[in-house]
Amino acid sequence: MDTVTTPPRHPEKQHHIDQSPLKKPDWIRVKPSSSPVFRETQNIIRKNRLFTVCEEAACPNIGECWSKKHAAMMIMGDICTRACAFCNVRTGKPRLLDSNEPKNIARAVRQLDLHHVVITSVDRDDLEDGGAGHFADTIYAIRADSPTTTIEVLTPDFLRKEGALETVVEAYPHVFNHNIETVPGLYLSVRPGARYYHSIRLLDRVKQLNPMIFTKSGIMVGLGEKRNEVLQLMDDLRSANVDFLTIGQYLQPTPKHHRIERFVTPDEFDSYKIAAQTKGFFMVSSSPLTRSSYHADEDFKSLCLARGRK
Repeated sequence: MDTVTTPPRHPEKQHHIDQSPLKKPDWIRVKPSSSPVFRETQNIIRKNRLFTVCEEAACPNIGECWSKKHAAMMIMGDICTRACAFCNVRTGKPRLLDSNEPKNIARAVRQLDLHHVVITSVDRDDLEDGGAGHFADTIYAIRADSPTTTIEVLTPDFLRKEGALETVVEAYPHVFNHNIETVPGLYLSVRPGARYYHSIRLLDRVKQLNPMIFTKSGIMVGLGEKRNEVLQLMDDLRSANVDFLTIGQYLQPTPKHHRIERFVTPDEFDSYKIAAQTKGFFMVSSSPLTRSSYHADEDFKSLCLARGRK
């Protein structure tokens, strides 16, 4: 049986209503997993009372990744303060932060024996620091429990949160990822709570604060963007010295989210990859099923080799 996403978790989120969904092409289909390792990963996540972006964002790669004990942790709850038109995570008033979450994450990382872990979060505009301190606490907890594990953070934009970025950078993650998501012309309809050039400046600021931290960003295609807009976005990211770019197909979580304008072909993804490499990105992952945390461990190793680091 072929599937693409898990069943909608949050049907109450309302955005653009798609009256005529496009038929999914063969290249976007994946098979679910029922392997014992998948169940073991699921049990570890449940026992430590954690959320994962794999589940909350209805990632199509969850079967493959969890069958390898790879899970991307999502901190600060499962309720976001923003309502992006592409995202399956619930929107509303978040709960108080769980002070035990950093050590629970660290325990799960050790139990999963992760050599590389991705830590992401919901947007927490309600917090004075946007959750930056919680990110730092989580990094420190993982490092204390699993000192050889490399740590990648995928953060919000910390819009209007003075000093927040500095707090995360000071904790020294190996990779700082912030997804630009789409071209600037689509921000009002796709990412209305964010600002394109703020996100570019955020990534640039990471390099200014600590040039040794790898920076990474990702976009979705199939939302209505034009090729020349994607190429300009690449130039904007390279002007901010971003090292690693991910490009994947947007998949509509529910009929109430932003519609898919088209399915980008594998050949087009290959063309985007060549263009990005030509522009100077050290690592590029570009395919229909590419996601920020998909094969992140393997990509980090390749990135280190490309930059001549161990």
